[in-house]
Amino acid sequence: MQNVKELLKYHGEAEREVYLDLENSAPVPSEVLEEMLPYFHSKAYGNPTLTHKQGWEAYEAIMESASFIARLIGASSPNELCFTSGEVEANSLAILGSVINKKGKIIVSTVDPLTILLPVEMLEKKGFEAIKVPVDSEGFVNLDYFSKAVDKNTVLVSTSIVNNEIGTIQPFKEIVEIARDKNPDVIIHMDASDAYGRIPFNVRKLDVDLLTLSSYKIMGPRGVAALYVKEGIKVERIIEGPIGTQSLWPGVENTPLIVGFKKASQLAFEKFEENVSHMKKLRDMLINGLLSIEETILNGPRGEKRAPDNVNISFLHCEGESLTIELSFRGVYVSSGSACTRRILQPSHVLIAIGREYEAAHGSILMKVSRYHGVDDMKYVIESFKPAVERIRSISPTRRM
Repeated sequence: MQNVKELLKYHGEAEREVYLDLENSAPVPSEVLEEMLPYFHSKAYGNPTLTHKQGWEAYEAIMESASFIARLIGASSPNELCFTSGEVEANSLAILGSVINKKGKIIVSTVDPLTILLPVEMLEKKGFEAIKVPVDSEGFVNLDYFSKAVDKNTVLVSTSIVNNEIGTIQPFKEIVEIARDKNPDVIIHMDASDAYGRIPFNVRKLDVDLLTLSSYKIMGPRGVAALYVKEGIKVERIIEGPIGTQSLWPGVENTPLIVGFKKASQLAFEKFEENVSHMKKLRDMLINGLLSIEETILNGPRGEKRAPDNVNISFLHCEGESLTIELSFRGVYVSSGSACTRRILQPSHVLIAIGREYEAAHGSILMKVSRYHGVDDMKYVIESFKPAVERIRSISPTRRM
């Protein structure tokens, strides 16, 4: 079997490279990297719990980062933020830690990420009742169904503000209002990983109890995320070990990554409206250009109800994985369907939930634009897609049929 270098050599150098797989990983901007580097070797590299200069400086850097991010989301105090090793851990801490000594009903949606659905399925096996609220063809939660599902036995509502695959901005304010009206004691957790830095929200005005933030989703370093825990909300640790500066997440805090998370947050918010407007322009250009290709379907809504960075399109008679490989030879890097399921060759649960047939789900391509992309990048991507789709379709058995 040819290795990657041999394949790329065989296909030649791409004219241009455009990385759009920001859902799964992201290049760290130079400003973020430069901010982090001193904390690896020359500054605040000590354990933040220890009483010496390097420990004090590390603790100060962590608290400054927590204070900065807390202000951005409207939290009351940096003590309401708990840094974890990623959004997977943050969501598990929120879900498992908030109901560890309870029994009752947990409500999610059919399109929530697996980082929410899998911990809930684990709790279901332990006796909790799990309700998955259905969605419409654009991925919006059925509010009537949700309202009927919430009752006095509901202990947790956990859902996403923005769907990570199809960009649907959920009616998250209405979800909170309905839940509070039906059961004032219910714990409400929202995953804001795909909303942070892209749509405005304030945790106090929104009245959520728990909220997840991701670093790499805003082009910060991988390996760090944060969970907002409203003051007074009881959450138990789900892993045990020596306690550092955070009671909910044992171990030595990763100061360089936390500092990088802060810097990435600063870059995402310092020209927030300008950045969002730019991403929307590129998003719509890409959507319109790719939908000009025959037999294509947009997954998710258009316009203001869609995240400014999200593009998800199904190419009929195209196997998604094959299309990602073909595009990579042209210097365009995207992902096929849900990255969480592609290794087991299962279609995205999100696309199935909105009613897509298996062929359309398997032929979906997910892309995300950023403030660093430009119009010329989008033109190149559109130009690259057309011959790539044509080639994959030419060898597709479903197209020949």
